Amino acid sequence: MRLTVVEEITPVLLDRLRAGTIDVAILALPIRGHEFETFPLLTERLFAAVPKKHKLKSRPSLSLKDLRAEPFLLLRDGHCFRDTAVAACVRARLHPQILFESGQFSSLLSMVGAGMGVSIVPEMAIEKQSQCRYVRIADDQAVRTIGAVVLRGRSLTRAHRAFLAHLRDA
Repeated sequence: MRLTVVEEITPVLLDRLRAGTIDVAILALPIRGHEFETFPLLTERLFAAVPKKHKLKSRPSLSLKDLRAEPFLLLRDGHCFRDTAVAACVRARLHPQILFESGQFSSLLSMVGAGMGVSIVPEMAIEKQSQCRYVRIADDQAVRTIGAVVLRGRSLTRAHRAFLAHLRDA
């Protein structure tokens, strides 16, 4: 079995699954479309990323409403996490003032660290050695689930099944 890792936005990965150019996609769930079978792997919390000197940096948690006057730095449209971040804002009845959009968490976190604004990030994007502070969002629904996705009805080889089992166990 040869493993090749490709980083792409969700719509591109789903198109590649449909076309048969990839066998498994790992992405945020849920996804639209009945032609896919999903295997949840992990659920992670969402955090507000604020500059090191921000007044809320030491709180154990915060409501997104606490950031209503802040400029927001978010991932661009098409990135699956943007929908998750926007949904968290909608639940908090927050209409974020979006100052900047990027395709990379690293760009957003660099700008947050430079004091340009705040952002929303999943737990796996937290950089321990960054110029940001991460404060848990106090919303039980402020989570995202990562899962493996395959084309429904496609026969999985023993190697595919072993890979999916390994992902679930890890």
